[in-house]
Amino acid sequence: MHIPISCEFFPPKSDEGAAKLRGVHNRLAEALKPEYFSVTYGAGGSTQERSFATVREIQMESSVPAAPHLSCVGSTRAGIADILDQYRALDIHRIIALRGDLPSGMRDPGDFRYANELVAFIREHAGDWFHIEVAAYPEFHPQAASATADLEHLKRKVDAGANGAITQYFYSIEAYSRFVDDCERLHIDIPIVPGLMPITNYTQLARFSDACGADLPRWLRKRLEAFGDDLGSLRAFGHDVVVELTADLVSAGTPGLHFYTMNQADSVIALCRDSGVLPTNHTG
Repeated sequence: MHIPISCEFFPPKSDEGAAKLRGVHNRLAEALKPEYFSVTYGAGGSTQERSFATVREIQMESSVPAAPHLSCVGSTRAGIADILDQYRALDIHRIIALRGDLPSGMRDPGDFRYANELVAFIREHAGDWFHIEVAAYPEFHPQAASATADLEHLKRKVDAGANGAITQYFYSIEAYSRFVDDCERLHIDIPIVPGLMPITNYTQLARFSDACGADLPRWLRKRLEAFGDDLGSLRAFGHDVVVELTADLVSAGTPGLHFYTMNQADSVIALCRDSGVLPTNHTG
C-alpha cells in the first residue's frame, strides 16, 4: 500500500549543521521517496536567512521538492508578497501557511492576525500556484477558547483556500479519529495528515509537548520517565509506541504521514520500515 510521506526539518544554525542535514535529507529522499520536505520558518534576521538557504538547497539540489513554512504574525502584506515571489521564482509549489508566534520584543502583530488571513492573501497574490497546507490540532490549540472554536478556526482556513492540513503530533489514535470525525461534521473536506514525532529523548519531548500543548498521555510519561538514563531502552520502547500508532493510522485509512524528523534520519526510516510503509522499491 502506498502512503504519501512528508518530512519536516528545521534550519541548521551552523555550516556543520547544514552539512549534516544535507546527509539526512539525502538519506530520507532515497529511503522514503517523500512527497515533499517541509522547512520551518524563522521570522527575522539570520534565522530567516537560514530558512531561505535550507529551502533553496533542498529545492535546487534534492530530488524531493521543498515546502517552506510561512508564518505571518509580525509581517506586512508587502513582505509576505516578496517571500511568495521568491518561492515562486524557485518553482516551489507548496506552502505550509501558519500564524506563528510574535517574535520576542515585537509588539506589532503586523497585517495578519490569523492564519486564515494569510491563506486568503496567498490566494489573492498567487492564485492557485501554491498548494497550501495549514496546521490542525487533534488535541486543540492551547490558545483556543474551546474545542469548537478551534475547529471553526480550521474551517475558516479551509474556506480561505487551504488544500490540506497537517496535525500537531499526538500519541492517541482516538484523538486523531475523533478530530477527523468532528471535521467531517463541519464539512471540512480536505485531507488531514497526521504529524508523527519519533520518541528518542524524553526530556526534549516533554519540553516540546508542554510548550505546544501536545498531550503526552500519563501512562506514556510514566513509562518514559522510568527509563531514566537508559537511552537505548527508552528509544526501543518509544519506537514500538510510534510504530503501533503509525500502523493504526494506516489501517484507519490515513491520507498520508508527516514526520517531525528533528533533523534525524535513522528513527524515521526505522519507523517506516517496521510499520510497513517503506516504498515497495526500497532496497536498503
